[in-house]
Amino acid sequence: MLFNDQKAIYLQIIDHVMEKILVKEWIAEQKIPSVRELGASIEVNPNTVMRAYDKLQQEGLIFNKRGLGFYVSTDAPTKIQQELRKNFMKNDAPKFFQHAKLLNISLNEIVSLYNEN
Repeated sequence: MLFNDQKAIYLQIIDHVMEKILVKEWIAEQKIPSVRELGASIEVNPNTVMRAYDKLQQEGLIFNKRGLGFYVSTDAPTKIQQELRKNFMKNDAPKFFQHAKLLNISLNEIVSLYNEN
């Protein structure tokens, strides 16, 4: 995993976990890597991973089965998608459309590009 200096590592780990859930690499009720396993695989201190897991647990995206590890919550994909969608519409979309207007990119061009992907 490549980290960005502009954002705290534990937040990037949260993004990583959410992406794994959204792309169905980690599915509901499935055990996810332990704190140590994920820390080792992405070369991060386990305490940093634990901080991310704590935040994800507080948000109801994962849960802990004592002695067994962490699991993906049943409604995690829906919660993640709703939150990311809200964030996109509030922050990213306005910037995108502002740039499109400044560059004189038509809505038809945007739709065409969207349909290609």
